Amino acid sequence: MKLLIQNVRAVDVHLDETTDILIDNGRIVKMAQGISESADRVINGEGLTAMPGLFDMHVHFRDPGQTHKEDILTGSAAALAGGVTGVLCMPNTTPAVDSAETIRYILDKAKDTGVAVYPVACITKGMAGDELTDFAALKAAGAAALSDDGRPVKSAELMRRALAETKAQGMLITSHCEDLDIINGGIMHKGTVAEELRVKGMDRASEDYITAREIILASSVGARVHIAHVSTKGSVEIIRAAKALGVPVTCETAPHYFMFTHEKLRSKNANDRMNPPLREESDRLAIEQAVLDGTIDCIVTDHAPHTQEEKADFEKAPNGIVGLETSLAATLTALYHTDKCSLQDVVRMMAAKPREILGLPEVKLAEGADANLILVDTEKKWTVEPEKLHGKSCNTAFRGTQLTGKTVMTITDGIIRFDEM
Repeated sequence: MKLLIQNVRAVDVHLDETTDILIDNGRIVKMAQGISESADRVINGEGLTAMPGLFDMHVHFRDPGQTHKEDILTGSAAALAGGVTGVLCMPNTTPAVDSAETIRYILDKAKDTGVAVYPVACITKGMAGDELTDFAALKAAGAAALSDDGRPVKSAELMRRALAETKAQGMLITSHCEDLDIINGGIMHKGTVAEELRVKGMDRASEDYITAREIILASSVGARVHIAHVSTKGSVEIIRAAKALGVPVTCETAPHYFMFTHEKLRSKNANDRMNPPLREESDRLAIEQAVLDGTIDCIVTDHAPHTQEEKADFEKAPNGIVGLETSLAATLTALYHTDKCSLQDVVRMMAAKPREILGLPEVKLAEGADANLILVDTEKKWTVEPEKLHGKSCNTAFRGTQLTGKTVMTITDGIIRFDEM
């Protein structure tokens, strides 16, 4: 199918210009103003922005084994609705992703979704923290990274050995930084709100300590490490100092950490509970500044679906929220529309840098490039209605929030996968 997008603002890390984009046979064949060639569909791009498809390097699709919450097909549909065309899928499924067979299952189920789904394999067998998996075999099967996300690797020596092996294999560990002994059953940030609600809190020292540990261990063996879902001012400062010293550490955060604080939990709604939790205003400000100054490399979602029944009890509910359909809009609302960053910055953090960290091919808007792009109405105001989301679960912290900016079309392989034009 030949597509012609006319008079659209095209933005990636290399350009920002108004142009027409001609797509044929899955590729961008021409970019220029006033393209007059015929096409099967002509799209009026006036007032819209074309960007490379986003990449979310932290999602949970719950497949295999927990498909009552989400599966690869519905998770991919949610991704496309949010402008996300590639994802890094975490391994805490049932069974956990510690075998070549499970990796092949994920890749096979994802192949026709229009989303590039990259499986993450477990660091330890069954995520039990006792024995390392076979990194070489998992890489050969298609694992794009390693993690025990959802749990930390408790043993520092085992993590040190894992990092040394990833260096030998040319792989990357993405670390869930949490000390379970410090957490000790906490369900939200340890602070004044937890005290007022009389529930056990999660001390930020848990995250700060393991962040520092992972950086020290990675530095000791000369390996790269990626720190997942950064939420504290302490972790930000540790990472910033490590980068200044030349340690090859990268990191991510999610929009809820630079938009919300633990004050949001006063309503005792479990859809505001995630791990790590929403912190204090000083943490929120530190996360926002770290995103803007580049200390935090990329913005992700930690998309973690749970059913309404599971989220019904504030104190007993599992941690996690969905985010694939709100991440771009939230980032535009909080950072772009407040003049804190540019659209090119958004593309860098949400499309380019995640792929760069994982060693994946660059996605760009250029003649000859694959047609992997989204059209965004950056000025569209909309209110998040959980029941209208495209995944199986609707546990969003953004429910009822008005956001500005929305994906209206997603194209991969030259095929329109999501269309709200």
